[in-house]
Amino acid sequence: MSAKRIVIVGAGPAGMMAAIRAGELGCDVTLIEKNSSLGKKLLLSGKGRCNLTNLNDLDSFIKRFSKNGPFLRDAFKKFFNQDLMRFFEKRGLKLNTERQLRVFPATNRADSVLKILEKELQKNKVKIFCKTEMKDILVGNNQVRALLLRDARVIGAQKIILATGGVSYPFTGSTGEGINIAKNLGHHIVCVRPGLVPLETRQQYLKGLEGLTLKNIRLKFTQPLRAGAGFSDGKREIVSDIGELLFTGFGISGPLVLSLSGQIVDWLRENKNVYVEIDLKPALSKEQLNARVLREFKVDPKKSIRNILKNLLPKSLIDVIIDIIKINPDKRANQITQEERLRIISLLKSWRLNITRSRPIQEAMITRGGVSLKDINPRTLESRLIKGLYFCGEMIDVDADTGGFNLQAAFSTGYLAGESAAL
Repeated sequence: MSAKRIVIVGAGPAGMMAAIRAGELGCDVTLIEKNSSLGKKLLLSGKGRCNLTNLNDLDSFIKRFSKNGPFLRDAFKKFFNQDLMRFFEKRGLKLNTERQLRVFPATNRADSVLKILEKELQKNKVKIFCKTEMKDILVGNNQVRALLLRDARVIGAQKIILATGGVSYPFTGSTGEGINIAKNLGHHIVCVRPGLVPLETRQQYLKGLEGLTLKNIRLKFTQPLRAGAGFSDGKREIVSDIGELLFTGFGISGPLVLSLSGQIVDWLRENKNVYVEIDLKPALSKEQLNARVLREFKVDPKKSIRNILKNLLPKSLIDVIIDIIKINPDKRANQITQEERLRIISLLKSWRLNITRSRPIQEAMITRGGVSLKDINPRTLESRLIKGLYFCGEMIDVDADTGGFNLQAAFSTGYLAGESAAL
C-alpha cells in the first residue's frame, strides 16, 4: 500500500515541524516554499538569536496569549516546551535558559536551529521545492484533492497543511496568500492586524530622544470612553509591569510597549483617544519622590535644576523634561518654588503622551487575527469545512507576548497538524 501523500505549504517553523512529524510517521511528504531557502522568518526571531520557547508551566504559558490561548491546549499537551527542548538537544544543540525563563540555543544563532530542522527534513525524506508558489487548493466533495501551483503544475494530495504565516514582515514571504485561500474556501477570517508593534505618538519632540532606552519604568495606557460603555469611571486602562521603554523617531517601542501593543491597536480601532503615562520612578510614591528631591535641593541649594536632575534622569532626557515643565534650566535649587517642584514630581510620575496609531502591520513582529478558530478542530487542527485541510502557525487566530511563546505555538501546532494529517 502506498504511503499517504501530504503536501505542506510554507517552510517556517510550523511547516517544517509538520513535515518532519509526518515524515517520521512514514508519509510521502512534499514541502512547498516560495522563497529560495527555508526558515527566512525563523532566522530573524529573537533578534537573530531565536528565542525557541519559554519554560513557564502550561497554564501560565497559555495566559501569555490573547483570549484565544486556550485553543492551543491540545497542541501543547501533544508537544510542549520540554518536548521541543528534547527535540533539539537530542540532535546536538545545547540550549540556555535566560531571564524570564526564555530558552535560546547556546550558540545564540538562529541558523543553528534551522540547520537541525533541515537535517531532519532530509533524514525523513521530505521532498522540498523552493521558489515554488501556491495558487490554489483544488477541492471535490468538500475534500482536498490537489495543490495548484502558480506555474500551473498540479500536485495531488490526500492531505494539505497550510503554514503560510500571517502578513507581517512580508519580505520574509508572509504575504497572506494562505489566509486568502482559506477565505475563498469558505473559512471566516478574523481581521488581521499588527501585534508586537511599536506605537506612534503626537509629540514631535521625541525625535530628539531616538535610541534612548529607559529602564525600570512603568506605563499606564488609558482611553476615555463614551457614556454607557459599561465602565463606571468613564475610561479603561492597562498598567504594565516595570520594564524597558525605547524611544524611536516616531514614538515608543521596547518590551513594555510591544507586549501591550495588541490591545492598544484594538483600542485605536474603536476610538483614537489613547494616552500613555510614563512613570519614570515607579519604585517611589509621589511623597517619597518629593522627599528625595527636597534632599537634593538641601544638599546643594545653589546647584542648578539641570544639574540636580542629573541624579534622577538620563542626561539626554533632562532638557526635554525641563522644556516640558517650562523652568529656566539654570535656575538654582533655592529659587525653585513649591509649585515648580510639584510640577517636576508630577511629570516624573506621570509623563503623558498621545498615542496616534501603531506602525504598519508590515513592521509588526506578529500578525493578530487570521483563520477563525471556530473553523478549526483544536484536537487535530483540521478544517471543519474542508476534509483533509489543516492549518498551523501564525495564520490561525492566536497570538502571544514576546518571550518564546509564539515560536512554541508554531512548533506545537505544526507538530499536531503533521501528526493528525499522517494518522
